[in-house]
Amino acid sequence: MDFTFTEEQQAAVEAARAVFADVAPDGVPSPALTPGAVAEDFDRPLWATLAGSDLLGLVLAEEYGGAGLDTVALCLVLREAARVLARVPLLEHCATAMAVQAHGGPELAAALLPGAGRGTLVLTVAAHGRTGHDPAELAVTARREGSDWILDGVQTAVPWAQTCDWIAVPAHAGDGEAVLALLPRTTGGLTLAGQYSTSGERLAELTLDGVRAPAAHVIDAPGAWERLRQVLATGTCALALGLGERVLAMTSDYTGKREQFGFPVATFQSVAVQAADRYIDLRAMEVTLWQAAWRLDAATGTAGGPLPVSGDVAVAKIWASEGVRRVVQTAQHLHGGFGADTDYPLHRYHAWAKQLELQLGPAAAHEEALGDLLAAHPLG
Repeated sequence: MDFTFTEEQQAAVEAARAVFADVAPDGVPSPALTPGAVAEDFDRPLWATLAGSDLLGLVLAEEYGGAGLDTVALCLVLREAARVLARVPLLEHCATAMAVQAHGGPELAAALLPGAGRGTLVLTVAAHGRTGHDPAELAVTARREGSDWILDGVQTAVPWAQTCDWIAVPAHAGDGEAVLALLPRTTGGLTLAGQYSTSGERLAELTLDGVRAPAAHVIDAPGAWERLRQVLATGTCALALGLGERVLAMTSDYTGKREQFGFPVATFQSVAVQAADRYIDLRAMEVTLWQAAWRLDAATGTAGGPLPVSGDVAVAKIWASEGVRRVVQTAQHLHGGFGADTDYPLHRYHAWAKQLELQLGPAAAHEEALGDLLAAHPLG
């Protein structure tokens, strides 16, 4: 069995490393010292550089100016982005574009995908429901009225909604199936209230009051929203992995230089054991991430494993949530008081890690989902 990445996937990593090489994780005010959001917009210069390097069209077909790559390639790039806390809606943008390409009609694809690949049109998605704990598709209702759909409801914590161009909104159509509406930010009846994340980034509470969407802008293909949600969850795992790897590297560097009793603290057994445990966490996060990404790209239904792909996504998110929390907590402990210094970037990584831990559900929520899957699909 060959676990190596393809030449195209490796080329995407090299391009991403070149783009992110000069990104400073402390390029905006500290979330610990800022009462609201750390900035009004995402990093537009970085976004333009990503577009110029063809990384925004990574997962799009060639007909839309993309590279035609897959979820694994996207996760490889997200991993690099998280190492420098890149402030761009790369996951939400690319995952939404994938959903439009796979399930949207030709009119919607033609309207969104060429601009999405060039970076001139920015996409985001409402994926957290009304409270952040309930299924997102149940927070909004959708009903047909003539040739249009009418949407009502509330979605919370929509990333960078105030500065994006289109928002993907899952909704419940009343027949047991979710639909996905693509709405311009300026759509009538759609209002945004300011929120901000644990990491200090700008979010929005989205309220829909009789929002009218033409049928061409609503994806009602079975499983479209579920697939998008799985890509978002898997991408979040990739972000957690990249962040955790960078934090462990920072910790290794610090403990290798910090001396006590005439020796680097990294040589003390208690320090080495804690760092080794976190290394094991990261390797478990990595293997479960690639299993989930591979299943998303290569398998449908239960092909490729005894459980549906949602089982692999749940396992990856459990490890990502628990693992990234343990990595940053150990890093703070081994850095001592230096880790809490707001002139040092570790506290920023801690804030981002907490955001990623809870994003799209904490470990407990995915453990419950995995338990339901195991009950429905007995192994053996």
